[in-house]
Amino acid sequence: MAFEQHWKTERSFWLDGPDFHANHLAEAACMVFPAPVGILSGSAITEALTQAPRWTDVDFEATCETVSKDTVVLAYKAIGQRPDAPGPAYAAYCASTYVREGDAWKLLAHQQSPA
Repeated sequence: MAFEQHWKTERSFWLDGPDFHANHLAEAACMVFPAPVGILSGSAITEALTQAPRWTDVDFEATCETVSKDTVVLAYKAIGQRPDAPGPAYAAYCASTYVREGDAWKLLAHQQSPA
């Protein structure tokens, strides 16, 4: 299986707006972010992403991917930058799980741990 489209989608979750998120999240999605955000599910994900400033750039390092039937997991170190953010870029170890829903792949779970 080629993972290029999954990595493109993952990058879009970092850089694109709420409309992208709403169209690519699984209905039962759950996300885990470092404090103060914590655990989000359902409509709380879209609400939180709507209020957060967008990333202007993100790089993925130490990438790893795996697939099992209708599930894909991407793991990586993200280095992200926001506009006018003070200090060094944000760095986190991340894992995202995608599931096939019909003909589409949807993000079911995403987790970030500070690097």
